[in-house]
Amino acid sequence: MSIYTDLALEARELDPELDGVTEQREREGDIEITRIGIVSEKAAKALNKKTGSYITIDAPRLIERSPELFRSVAKTLAKEITGMLKRVNENAEIVVVGLGNRNVTPDSLGPRTVERVFVTRHINHYLPDAFEHSIRSVAAIAPGVLGSTGVETVELIKGVCEKTGPDLVIAVDSLASRRAARISTTVQLTDAGIEPGSGVGNLRSGVDRESLGVPVLAIGVPLVVCASTITQDVISMIADQTGLHDDEERLRSLAKKVAEERMDGLIVTPKDIDSIVEDMSAVLAEGINMALFGSGYAEVRDLIS
Repeated sequence: MSIYTDLALEARELDPELDGVTEQREREGDIEITRIGIVSEKAAKALNKKTGSYITIDAPRLIERSPELFRSVAKTLAKEITGMLKRVNENAEIVVVGLGNRNVTPDSLGPRTVERVFVTRHINHYLPDAFEHSIRSVAAIAPGVLGSTGVETVELIKGVCEKTGPDLVIAVDSLASRRAARISTTVQLTDAGIEPGSGVGNLRSGVDRESLGVPVLAIGVPLVVCASTITQDVISMIADQTGLHDDEERLRSLAKKVAEERMDGLIVTPKDIDSIVEDMSAVLAEGINMALFGSGYAEVRDLIS
């Protein structure tokens, strides 16, 4: 049975002995950070991911919706983004792109995040003296989806890039996980770009350096899980609780048959997805804003607000 996931960490878990992959872990309080590097084309093909760096921020207690932990995750995200920004010029111009459909709640993380990102490109252009110090130029767009615009998302983003000439694109999108427990408790960053819809088998043209001509930093949060993968978790839990591991493979085979016949293409999301998207879009935007504006964060926030 196909197991869909956008997370490099989960793809790695399915094949932990694969060569061509590096892995490092560290913990900061309630937050675990995993750094995975896919360094060979063979490993990339096996994991169905592009070569590059993948950073996963895991905070299982986010399910408790703690404001303090939200702030901690935002600060951790800002730190990781800042580390990746070292690869571009200090004054690099940025375009933040919110991928997804604003009208479909679990797919609206990207558009809702860019609504909270501080945009300064127009201020730098028309009011250059508005800030006391030089402020990074940031633009933000939510290009919608093919079904709404009739235009491939990557074509719209490329047009903006050709017009504005950014040094880096930050793309934000909802992701799919193979574990329900990771919904809204995990953030992934990668310099490999992103292929919208890949986690749920609805592959669109990739948003990456090859397609846009500029580096792409992709940031996402798992908000959906395929129903077929939930059955696998349930079988494992039953086997662990009952000790019936001898029957586990037979049950998995039966679950696979049922999933293929009755649940093919079924995507599951939590009932409180509205509040989850509201919370996580705020966390992502806060992390992005802190990283992009650094010491000028408060000045920009006060002017934009």
